[in-house]
Amino acid sequence: MTETPAPTVGVIVVAAGSGTRLGRSHPKAFVHLQGRTLLEHALLGVFGMSEAVQVIVVAPEDRVGEARAVAADASAAREALGPVSVVAGGTTRQQSVDRGLAALDAEVEIVLVHDAARALTPSDLCDRVVAAVRATGAGVIPGLAVVDTIKRVDASDLILDTVDRAELSAVQTPQGFPRAVLVAAHDTLADEATDDAALVAAAGHAVRVIEGSPLAFKITTPNDLERAGLLLAPAPGAIIVPRIGTGLDVHAFSDTAELWLAGLNWPGERGLSGHSDGDVAVHAVCDALLGAAGLGDIGGIFGTSDARFAGAHGDVFLTETLRLVAEAGFAVGNVSVQIIGNRPRFAPRRGEAEALLAGLLQAPVNIAATTTDALGFTGRGEGIAATATALLVPRAPLTRPTVMRPVLSLDV
Repeated sequence: MTETPAPTVGVIVVAAGSGTRLGRSHPKAFVHLQGRTLLEHALLGVFGMSEAVQVIVVAPEDRVGEARAVAADASAAREALGPVSVVAGGTTRQQSVDRGLAALDAEVEIVLVHDAARALTPSDLCDRVVAAVRATGAGVIPGLAVVDTIKRVDASDLILDTVDRAELSAVQTPQGFPRAVLVAAHDTLADEATDDAALVAAAGHAVRVIEGSPLAFKITTPNDLERAGLLLAPAPGAIIVPRIGTGLDVHAFSDTAELWLAGLNWPGERGLSGHSDGDVAVHAVCDALLGAAGLGDIGGIFGTSDARFAGAHGDVFLTETLRLVAEAGFAVGNVSVQIIGNRPRFAPRRGEAEALLAGLLQAPVNIAATTTDALGFTGRGEGIAATATALLVPRAPLTRPTVMRPVLSLDV
């Protein structure tokens, strides 16, 4: 049996940027677009390249585990031929790329540096960058001709002159370089640059521009995210069938446990009995999500015989449930929860609980609470119940958007 040769091309996908300008509290690469993170969209493009490549994702230190799961999903979906790994990034972009370079296999001769925020970059653009680096032995970056008239202005917004746009190019990623050239530039230049091409050029090496792609735009603002969503939207007339699931969970009070409800700890309140923390709201949500996806129920997934979940809190169950739902091909549309019981008084912490669960599920969550007017076991103060309804939508297909290329020279 002939062994597959090791890849000679490495792709470093930088996914450590913030989501500040996008209006999100978490890193941009982990923002969802049509049911997949921007990172997963970007990796689908990379894994669609015509040759095997080594892929290295550089993620925030606190997101390495999540990035590994995303990379594994994308690699399996595209049946990637080359190895994939995830490393923690640094405090600056240059430090992050440095760490990606350090993880390259010895056989890699050409390196592409790609921004996960350019999530819709087509595979053929990556292939063309590699081919141009091989043909020229120089750095190569994709770019588009600037079509707008560009004015140079001063600090008071007074126009000084018109810039000759014939000399301008709006550059994109992936940017490709001979490995030795890129490594030397990073080793010798400590100054931060806006991209790797600037570092390589400052080190005295040639960098050429090839025709880019309109799809390789950078998702920076909410308008950019909306534009990307429209490009990935189903064709007119396509029928998207959502899936709805419901969940119910009940636990009795326990005088020896502390109360966990809707992902929050409630000091001074009687706890709930159970194999885990007895969080009826979270367990009902998990059942609703699993049911909508056709995956069974929380008891079958996280059985009480599994010691790993003894005393586990809601984030453990929700994170794993979300992974299973995504693996089944769905994204969470929204979740609604109804808590039924006399205690605790839920209203003062409703916003806190909704924000916590919405952050874990990356989807809107609404929580309401009610009593049963002293009727039944909840009315008698024997325990708490919760019901949940979840809406799932099919995730975006693996096909990339097509654009004409411009002619340019549990009970647990």
